[in-house]
Amino acid sequence: MTDTPKTDNLEQQIQELESLVERMERGEQSLEESLTDFERGISLYRSCQKSLEVADQKVKILLSPAGEPEPFEREQ
Repeated sequence: MTDTPKTDNLEQQIQELESLVERMERGEQSLEESLTDFERGISLYRSCQKSLEVADQKVKILLSPAGEPEPFEREQ
């Protein structure tokens, strides 16, 4: 199935984001390391958010009443 790699990718991104948060919460990093991790975390957050929005659109399409499909618009 073609959705599996995207799901795996989302799960990997979430795991990386959680790891970054844990590392930053320990407070043992330099300011530069923290800023680098923060920047990476923001990038991961945005990517995950887009993936979830696409999944939400797919669910809405699948749940729409028969005969009235909603258009699927993929953000890029």
